[in-house]
Amino acid sequence: MSDDSCPVKLQGRSRPLFRRQHTKADGRSVSLYGFKPHMGQAGVELVRTAGHHSELRRDPLRGTWAIYSPHRQTRTFLPSAAADPLAPFRDGAAPTEIAFSDFELAVFDNQFSSLQPETGPTGHSQWASGPATGQCEVVVYSSEPEGSLYSVGQDRRVLLLEALIDRYETLFQKGAAYVLPFENRGEQVGVTLAHPHGQIYAFPFVPAPQAAAAKAFEDGYDLVSDHATWDGHFNVATDGGLTAFCPPFGRFPYETWIMPKRPCRGPWDLNASEIEELARLLGDIPRRLDALFGAPMPYMMSFQASPREAGPDFQFTVQFYPIMRDAGRLKYLAGVEQFTSVFTVDIVPETAAERLRGL
Repeated sequence: MSDDSCPVKLQGRSRPLFRRQHTKADGRSVSLYGFKPHMGQAGVELVRTAGHHSELRRDPLRGTWAIYSPHRQTRTFLPSAAADPLAPFRDGAAPTEIAFSDFELAVFDNQFSSLQPETGPTGHSQWASGPATGQCEVVVYSSEPEGSLYSVGQDRRVLLLEALIDRYETLFQKGAAYVLPFENRGEQVGVTLAHPHGQIYAFPFVPAPQAAAAKAFEDGYDLVSDHATWDGHFNVATDGGLTAFCPPFGRFPYETWIMPKRPCRGPWDLNASEIEELARLLGDIPRRLDALFGAPMPYMMSFQASPREAGPDFQFTVQFYPIMRDAGRLKYLAGVEQFTSVFTVDIVPETAAERLRGL
């Protein structure tokens, strides 16, 4: 293992932050982010145990890609609190991915990565279109074993945004075509670790939905101007220069987006005030979703920022896809949705916005 024992000071958009790099014994990288320098020695750490082999295959009928990663079958599944791989290091406890006794926010290379660096294994089957090159990272919001984007607090959400901006810049510099930070929340959407965390996928190509969005923006669609014509019917909350709303074309019950009120390609274009405003809304929307049915709302959340080579008109949004349509009732993607991508939505977006506004 190796360390940069002197954390690097970064000039964040809203306030200065520090990043400390640590290389694990198996070669994977851990980046520790904080508003104060991270010090201390690493303890015993979890090392990679899975052999890696991933490949891309293209569907010629849909024009989409699939990643095949058999090694992910062995990934950690709902461990006990004592075996939490995202916990800080403790003497006598099971080794973890972040081998330090405390940290503010950590990003590390996923042990069960679907995408592999260029230097990784290159062999693939005769059916593959090529190796699945890229990078997958885990973003650990806190050293605490429980929590949410709401409960971690404003400072931690600001730090998350600053860290994500740094990851965007780093991964784009490495050649990623598209970078997707996201969070899956709740066992109902397949979460296998309770510790509050998200992920980042750095793709070697632009996935079809983002390519379609980039084309729409390039062809002249203006989401900011379109939003202004909705007369507030779909708005949920506003904070300074950012707004949260249920899009009139949403596909999930209570689907909610956060967007700057001005053209913005990604979080890297936000100023200091907008970073703080986005951080508040990142806590406010999960709070509202949880209050909706009086229980933690399972959802999928993603940062939809511009691909590396997209034009200047791409509009950045943060999108929440909740999967409860009512208390105790999941929204399943059944036959019609799966086979046609035509969604049937039980909650009209303007009604969803009205309910969320009132919480």
